[in-house]
Parts: sequence; C-alpha cells; structure tokens
Amino acid sequence: MQKLMFFIASIFLMATTAHAQFGSVPGVVTDSFKVKYPNAKTVTWRDNIGSYQASFKLDSTSYVAKYSRKGEWQSTEKKIKSDAIPSAVKDGLSKSKYADWRVGTVTERYLPGDKTIYIIFVSKSDINRKNLTFASDGQLLKDNLTL
Repeated sequence: MQKLMFFIASIFLMATTAHAQFGSVPGVVTDSFKVKYPNAKTVTWRDNIGSYQASFKLDSTSYVAKYSRKGEWQSTEKKIKSDAIPSAVKDGLSKSKYADWRVGTVTERYLPGDKTIYIIFVSKSDINRKNLTFASDGQLLKDNLTL
C-alpha cells in the first residue's frame, strides 16, 4: 500500500512538473509576438514541442502564428474562402492534374522573406484527398496525400 501511494505521488509530481515546463510561454516568444501583432486580441498559446503556436484575432479574422523557442517568427496562417484565392493560384490549380477535384478548405500562409503560400485541400472521392501547396505565382510546390 505504501509503495502504491509513493508511486501515485511520484506520478502526480511528474505530471505537475511537466505541466509547469510546458504550461508557460517564454517571454522572448510573447515579446516577439507582441511586436509583430500589437493589435492582436483573444490570444491563446499552445506548446508544440519545439515551437509555440499563438491563435488570435486581428480585425475579426482568426489567425495562427508559429514561433520557435527562441522567439523567431516562423509563419502565420488564416483560412480564406475559395473565391478569395488569388488569380495566379486559381490559374495554377486549373492547369494542374487536380483541376477537376473539389476544393475544400484554403489556407493562406505567410512566411519569412515576405513569401505567401496557399494550401488548398482538394478531393476527388472519400479516398482521393490531397493538400496542394501553391506559391503565390501559381506554381504547384507540393501535393501531399491526406487522410
């Protein structure tokens, strides 16, 4: 019985210690975020083992930003409607082998170096589903199989 109580106490202590390590976002990360997005509202943070993710609103639009543990901004993304896809990307999709596939969710992702990419979920059936990544000039960069 005493060994069982010690084991339970040890597990509880490890769980609370792990929560404390993963529960707080370093100041260097939050400071970097505040500089990039000073007007962000309803910010929530998530520890992604190796990086941090901030979900927030800016002018009633929802965004997700990713930062390294050192506070370096890695990317920011938002969902957009399919009719908001830039014409070059629409043209690239229409010229690809996925032109006749159904378009689902579309994500606009901003990257360092003032780059923007578009991730378009397409499906032909319940089995044939892909995430297509396009450069802003309409070039298809990747076509990842998805579940």
